[in-house]
Amino acid sequence: MKHYGAEFLGTFWLVLGGCGSAVLAAAFPEVGIGLHGVSLAFGLTVLTMAFAIGHISGCHLNPAVSIGLWAGGRFSASQLVPYITSQVLGAIAAGGVLYVIASGAPGFDVSAGFASNGYGEHSPGGYSLVAALVTEVVMTMFFLLVILGATDKRAPAGFAPIAIGLALTLIHLISIPVTNTSVNPARSTGVALFVGDWAVGQLWLFWIAPIVGAVLGAVAYRAIGGETD
Repeated sequence: MKHYGAEFLGTFWLVLGGCGSAVLAAAFPEVGIGLHGVSLAFGLTVLTMAFAIGHISGCHLNPAVSIGLWAGGRFSASQLVPYITSQVLGAIAAGGVLYVIASGAPGFDVSAGFASNGYGEHSPGGYSLVAALVTEVVMTMFFLLVILGATDKRAPAGFAPIAIGLALTLIHLISIPVTNTSVNPARSTGVALFVGDWAVGQLWLFWIAPIVGAVLGAVAYRAIGGETD
């Protein structure tokens, strides 16, 4: 249960920190942090939590990562369902807290997006479904490559959280204009449920694409790095 509690709290922090920066601070008058700040915020949530709970649960914070680690031979299939459940519940709880905070400002409109992921007219840059699908698959694939490589027993010890956090920052710098960046089904679910409508209607892509990408990343790493314990 300690593992599941750690995943709940860690995913809560990821969604509150990452999506919170997008909703509350990205376009704040005169001192908005913009795309660069939001990208860094997502990276920092993973970096800080990796140091805080990595030794407890492995700090997955992401159903796609859990599935990718299983596909890479690093995680037990018997723990997938409770890990993913904990992650999704943590993301939804964070979405609820963020909603309470954001709705305290005049003019708040959850239908404006609430940091949800989307494609077509709901993509920040108007990118198509195919562009969004390819982006999410490729970004998650390389995220898993970094995770598996940085946590390999042959890699320099103690630096994995930095590499993983910076990888997530880079992923956001690339893909926020395309999908608002998911690479994490729990993160997408945690805010989409509060928007409803189109955000829930497009949520399927932000489950399927990251999971496919994660499995491809695991396959690719096993091909170049060999099976690891």
